[in-house]
Amino acid sequence: MSSITNTSSFHNPKYAECIEACNHCANSCEYCGTLCLREVDKTLLECVELCFYCADVCRFASKHMSRDSNRAKEFCEYCAKVCEDCAEECDEHGMDHCKQCAKVCRDCSKICKEMVAK
Repeated sequence: MSSITNTSSFHNPKYAECIEACNHCANSCEYCGTLCLREVDKTLLECVELCFYCADVCRFASKHMSRDSNRAKEFCEYCAKVCEDCAEECDEHGMDHCKQCAKVCRDCSKICKEMVAK
């Protein structure tokens, strides 16, 4: 087993679930955005833009939770909103990767909201 596998859940325990959700969402958005870029349909450009923006916001929130920032809850509150926007956009498209991304974004938004409420 590689050291990457052994440390994949090595996070600030205070925010571990939310960090995992944000990282998973960021990766899903990067993948969805990339696949949308490869489509011929130019109406997907807003989806691409939102996916990449959502990935950036998720990574930013994850970093602040990892650092136990006193602004972590504020970043996660914003992250939840961006994830919802991305999910709504992805749901407008019929491709499986967009549907999967929308689900991951909604899951991340829910977990971020739960963390903020604690």
